[in-house]
Amino acid sequence: MKRQVAEISGRAAENRAAVWLEARGWEILDRRRKTKRGEIDLVARDGNAIVFVEVKWRRSAEQLDLAIDEYRLRRVAAAAEAVAHEYATNGEDLRIDVLLLAPGHEPRHIVNAWMP
Repeated sequence: MKRQVAEISGRAAENRAAVWLEARGWEILDRRRKTKRGEIDLVARDGNAIVFVEVKWRRSAEQLDLAIDEYRLRRVAAAAEAVAHEYATNGEDLRIDVLLLAPGHEPRHIVNAWMP
């Protein structure tokens, strides 16, 4: 039951993140892209960049500080590396961003969150 609630919350957060990014002119290319190395919440185009977006939802803004860590970012980076060639077909830049969401707060956008 707890897992189902988390799944529903996660999907809602990803939808909210997609709407927030689209309102800023981004194009959502894919959602919940699964690879053998992990899952990418959103794949988007921001100008000349293909952006792999990790979305994190927490019940309070204070919890967001602990929502993302190196382990999670490494998994997203590995998944992005596996499929980047499918999205970046014209020499676009690639990056990994994080979007942190909590009720009653503006999303916190961390641009280029992963730099190996």
